Amino acid sequence: MSKIGKIVILSGMSLCMGGVAPVWSISAEPESEPVAGEVIKEEKVKPFVQVEPFNITEVLQTPPADAEPNIYFNADELISNDKEKTIEALGDVVVKREGMTLYADKLVYRQTPDTITAIGNVRLEEENGNVIFADNVELSDKMSFAQMNKIKAILQDESKIWAEHFHKKANNNKVMRQAVYTPCDFCEGKESPLWQIRARKVTHDAEGQNVNYNDAFIELKGVPVLYTPFFSHPDPEVRRRSGFLMPNIGSNNYLGGTLQVNYFWNINDNSDFLFSPIFTTDKDVVWGGQYRRYFNKGYVDMQGTYLHDTNDNRPSNRGNLFAYGRYELNDNWVADTNINYASDSLYLKELDLDHEDDAWLTSNVRLQYFNNRDYGSIEAYYYKLISYDLRRSNQTEYERRKYNRPYVLPLMDYEIISDVSPIGSYWQNNFNFASVYHEEDSSSQRMSMINAWVLPWTSPFGERYRVMASLKSDVYYVDKYRAADGGSDFSGAVARVFPQLGVEWKLPFIRATEDTRQIIEPVVVGVLAPNGGNLSDKIPNEDSEDVELDDTNILSLDRYSGYDRNDTGSRISYGLNWSSYGNIMGRTSAFIAQSYQFNNNSSFTSNIDNEGHFTDYVGRIYASPSPYLDLNYRFRLSKDNFEFQYSELGARIGNNLLNLYVSYIYLQENKNSSEYFDERKELYTSLRVALTRDWSLSFYNRQDLANKNRGSLEHGGELIYEDECFMFVTTVKRSNSNDPELDDGYEFNFTFYLKTLGGLGA
Repeated sequence: MSKIGKIVILSGMSLCMGGVAPVWSISAEPESEPVAGEVIKEEKVKPFVQVEPFNITEVLQTPPADAEPNIYFNADELISNDKEKTIEALGDVVVKREGMTLYADKLVYRQTPDTITAIGNVRLEEENGNVIFADNVELSDKMSFAQMNKIKAILQDESKIWAEHFHKKANNNKVMRQAVYTPCDFCEGKESPLWQIRARKVTHDAEGQNVNYNDAFIELKGVPVLYTPFFSHPDPEVRRRSGFLMPNIGSNNYLGGTLQVNYFWNINDNSDFLFSPIFTTDKDVVWGGQYRRYFNKGYVDMQGTYLHDTNDNRPSNRGNLFAYGRYELNDNWVADTNINYASDSLYLKELDLDHEDDAWLTSNVRLQYFNNRDYGSIEAYYYKLISYDLRRSNQTEYERRKYNRPYVLPLMDYEIISDVSPIGSYWQNNFNFASVYHEEDSSSQRMSMINAWVLPWTSPFGERYRVMASLKSDVYYVDKYRAADGGSDFSGAVARVFPQLGVEWKLPFIRATEDTRQIIEPVVVGVLAPNGGNLSDKIPNEDSEDVELDDTNILSLDRYSGYDRNDTGSRISYGLNWSSYGNIMGRTSAFIAQSYQFNNNSSFTSNIDNEGHFTDYVGRIYASPSPYLDLNYRFRLSKDNFEFQYSELGARIGNNLLNLYVSYIYLQENKNSSEYFDERKELYTSLRVALTRDWSLSFYNRQDLANKNRGSLEHGGELIYEDECFMFVTTVKRSNSNDPELDDGYEFNFTFYLKTLGGLGA
């Protein structure tokens, strides 16, 4: 018998040191150090272990390096028994082979019949991250077979398995008997986990990547609630696989009772298809699906539904399609498309689908160009009106838009920004072309060019200037256009030129202390532009109808969002910015501004019903003095009596335990705008309470304050339980629609989700 101290064995490796490349090597440390003063001559030192009594290659079961994987072996002591052909490794034993690592206090290798027995604090780590714990383990056939009793395993997704018996085969399949599986956290010796699966036999199919259960019970808090003779789910390494997903069960007034069956088809690594038909009691089957495909430089996502409706008040063929795609052609060109379609204005609401609250469904195809400061795009747009509010407030306008839907083909834009000159100025040139058609109505083609010269400059006194001079040129060809104020149709070509000169001045004042920093910045913007020249009796307004004076555009050179209307008239805008930053009180800012117009009848102010030389006051306030308060307020005050023309408030108060959100919006009636007709006052409130670490409760209500007859537009609540392995959500809500063709009613949703197994929604 031979005995040595610390030993490290490497087999099947090439160690190039001083020209020597051994197939294997042994490094050993003696158990006792030499006596002080003792002289050891290197040439007479005897080896601590004799290799000849046993074949170290057979011990490590490692043929030549070109045929078998490497083995790493480490232990504090190694005891060999030549007579019984055994080797014992003691103390911090580590064996690594082919991605598998074994840790133990003691290891016994028997050359006959080629078995390794690990004893004491055994830990077996697999390459995929799974870790198995046991008191002892027996390995054979080059560590490809394993036998264990009373094992505990932690999988790579932190799920846990306990088993009385564990057997690992050569093909890496595993069989466990009297096993328990759970992804939940809990301490040993404490109460049972929230849920677990207890089975007579559990088999892991390594090649098929399945975990199969025989005679399994699903238990909640240790109480069996469901028995199944066979149950299977993918192992934690599986990310995508074809198969049935959990169904959805529901009910509503239009479809009646519903059962949605979901089948996921994993076409390949880059594409998949979800087939999700809805079987109903009151209607036919609602066929639905979603297709996704990813490319090296883009992706496509398409989803839609179809229903054959026998209701005389609805179209017979109803459906929707939502699709988005993006592809990067090269470093400069990107193509994308966004398609949104619904057969009728009620379909999305009745089936509770995306975009159900939109007024318009917008579809477009776009090709974009990027090159340093230059940008270009070619687009096409199509619109479909689904707004009931417009029909209710202005039936004539609704019918006109419904049957004269616009589409834009093409819309081209190109912007060039020059290099900065020695004095800091640069040129900004924009070219835009739009061709707009209305079904059975007017059409127009427009070519616009804006050439602007910009000079930013900071004076020695800290004043910040920005000078901009621009010239806008438009050429139109219009067919069958009639102005809103009546008159005869106009067809023909028309051109216009519109110059502008703007100067912006700012002077920031800063006051700093140890705890706070305040900035006060007055702003003045002067704009010089001619009066009139919009030619609204000959040029249609296709892209500048959404007109609103607010804090975002009052200091802009052009307050319109599009090209069809010019912001005529000279004016001076002035405002004040204030902000405070503090280490203790957080951040607060405020802004207020007004404009004086030399011409009291400019095109922009006439559209917003603002008469006179002075405009209304606009501003905003943002306050976040602490992590428990976040407030944002925007407003527009009448210049005459300081009444609110527009008011919008959003405030969030509280923390994760108690959180209150309040949102208020007020829009004054504006008959001059085609988008807003009636006065609108709406209050939204929501409250979320964390009852415990896992339980939370929330309520919300959306109230119409302008029309007392409508009251609550929508209200509801949620009860949620969520921990590391389970989620349970119960939702109740009611919508009060102003559309007489839609039925009001409550909606109930119930969803629970078991980690690694899936969920069920109702």
